[in-house]
Amino acid sequence: MIDAQSSMVEINHLEKRFGAEIAVEDFNLSVGKGEFVTLLGPSGCGKTTTLRSIAGLEKLDAGEIRIGQNIVVSADKNIFLDPEKREIGMVFQSYAVWPHMTVFDNVAYGLRVRGTKASDLKKKTTYALELVGLDHLADRFATKLSGGQQQRVALARAICYEPNVILFDEPLSNLDAKLREQMRDEIVKLQKEVGITSIFVTHDQSEALVMSDRIVVMDKAVIQQIGDPKSIYSNPVNSFVANFIGVANLFQGKLIGVEGTECQIEINFGNALATKKLLSTGGDN
Repeated sequence: MIDAQSSMVEINHLEKRFGAEIAVEDFNLSVGKGEFVTLLGPSGCGKTTTLRSIAGLEKLDAGEIRIGQNIVVSADKNIFLDPEKREIGMVFQSYAVWPHMTVFDNVAYGLRVRGTKASDLKKKTTYALELVGLDHLADRFATKLSGGQQQRVALARAICYEPNVILFDEPLSNLDAKLREQMRDEIVKLQKEVGITSIFVTHDQSEALVMSDRIVVMDKAVIQQIGDPKSIYSNPVNSFVANFIGVANLFQGKLIGVEGTECQIEINFGNALATKKLLSTGGDN
């Protein structure tokens, strides 16, 4: 369990309603500094509403959210900090790039509206572009890029001004399967390299199992289980979690041994066996 004093994001008793419909009910979560936490569940379970509440795009009916040392919203204390004052970055399902701007200007936008001086703006923007491998395309218009490159622009823009937290709202869902897997790995690598606290929303079980330090499984507006990928997969607390997670069957792994026609694979929550034939179309991972 994350200590409340050392957490980067603290959510207490969050509740959100749309009319008579309960979208999120009594949601409680602490996210540690540098942790990658995924909100996982089917469509309509409340995961995106929770993310939007953290971002300040939805107002709470009850509860409180702290980011860093600041309470950004509290229903009881009548506190509501505007989204641009919450020190967060967001990466959306759509790429949200400005067609009339170059890659550099798209990434620098957050710094520019915050009044960052020119020398710092150039340094931070260039560094963010280097992190996502787009520094050589800085002068190209963003709409001339591929889908994967545009998503990298969105990622660079989110990290450029060094926010406390990055929120990801199903950012890979518009990509084809091969590019989706590639971007999944790149996001994890970059997140670990930069060490930024991240909250990721997805309905994809394999995505959550491979990417996350911890997973929050949701259904019908309520948290069903919180745990690391191994405990979520191996020890589901109820039938919903067991059935929902149980359909996932794609995992990232490393070949650690071969005996006859069988190969032993190390995955992030244990070992598994596979045949040589099954692995013949794969690579090292």
